Amino acid sequence: MKSALLAVALLTAALASHAQPAFFPQESETAAAEAASARDYLAAKDRWHNELAAFARADQEHFPPPGGVVFVGSSTVRMWTRLSQDFARVPGGVVNRGFGGSTLADCSLFARDLVVRYKPRQVVIYAGDNDLAEGRTPLQVLDSFVRFANTVRAELPDARISFISVKPSPSREQLMPQIRETNHVISAYLNLLPNSEYIDIHMPMLGADGRPRPELFRGDKLHMTDEGYRLWHSVIALHLPAAPAPAPGQPMPLPP
Repeated sequence: MKSALLAVALLTAALASHAQPAFFPQESETAAAEAASARDYLAAKDRWHNELAAFARADQEHFPPPGGVVFVGSSTVRMWTRLSQDFARVPGGVVNRGFGGSTLADCSLFARDLVVRYKPRQVVIYAGDNDLAEGRTPLQVLDSFVRFANTVRAELPDARISFISVKPSPSREQLMPQIRETNHVISAYLNLLPNSEYIDIHMPMLGADGRPRPELFRGDKLHMTDEGYRLWHSVIALHLPAAPAPAPGQPMPLPP
């Protein structure tokens, strides 16, 4: 079953990644798909009006310089309040564009608004568990990620795309089979996508018993404690650009 599902996932990814299509859709079908996408975007923009307006205000006060790293995704990203301090030495800095309750489907719709416009060298995305909680399948989550990646690559062909695996939240243990399958198919897709990577935080968040480590989660058993974010920082830091080494004879910079 898993091998069959993976085969379908890889086929979906290949087709979405501009492989030669098996057929050419009729013009009316293309127009209908574009109209549906536009409707989805407008509906999502209305739903997330307050969050998008807050990002716009932040950009007016200080527009991030190009060449940094954009973090985008759901509340796990939004609630990482020390993100800028934790990655203060990343060249170009980091930008937090997490919006709580969002899905990977939402991120795909807002890829231009929340990623492309900043012209980052790398985008780090965490989303997917809300999609599964809303009833989407692992392959539907993969499809949303492929759409997100294609939008970013179309305008930022050299940007690195990093996907943080869906975390094993205690409140969503009933979804663990779907979470594992989602991580599996997206990881397989990223193996085919140049200049991309899968960042596994799923396994480090499991205890010896194979269940989520409770000390990493708040009382709601969904969002993370400071210890959870320290774990994420230790894993993700290995995948971000490093500051250049000081010139010979220059002292090492002190930690922030």
